[in-house]
Amino acid sequence: MSERLGEVAIDGDGAVITFVRHLPHPIEDVWSAITDPSRRAAWFGETTLSGRAGGVIEMVPAEPPVPREHKRMTGRILVWDPPHVLEHEWGQAIVEDGVVRYELAEDGAGTVLTFTHRGLGVRNARGFTPGTHAYLDRLEAHLAGTGLPLWSRRYEEVAARYPSWR
Repeated sequence: MSERLGEVAIDGDGAVITFVRHLPHPIEDVWSAITDPSRRAAWFGETTLSGRAGGVIEMVPAEPPVPREHKRMTGRILVWDPPHVLEHEWGQAIVEDGVVRYELAEDGAGTVLTFTHRGLGVRNARGFTPGTHAYLDRLEAHLAGTGLPLWSRRYEEVAARYPSWR
């Protein structure tokens, strides 16, 4: 699990969350874990994805333990460039509409993942940052074939390490 924190850049009322992770796995494996619905379900939750620009994506994370309609995310795929870029809209009832981007670059035998989520308000970005950290830790564990950390537990562990936002 990564101890490297994500960053929140604030611009007026909006914010951008950014994480950079160095993953010791081939780019094709990381791409598959992010874009294959059955693999994504293992670390994130139920996923439907049409692998093409203009396609749709719908996800319902396994956690947090809130009503399904609050967790459900839908959007259109804006960029589909295997195995380098997946960018999609993020439409969720509890937050502002945004855009999520997974950008992959080969790094020797591994991959650098740059994850961004833009369009959130400052308060929501601050709340989403430890949750995103926890999900990316679950992605890393999935890729490594190790036990996935419980999202809620990992959220609490990493939230304490982020600036005092609450």
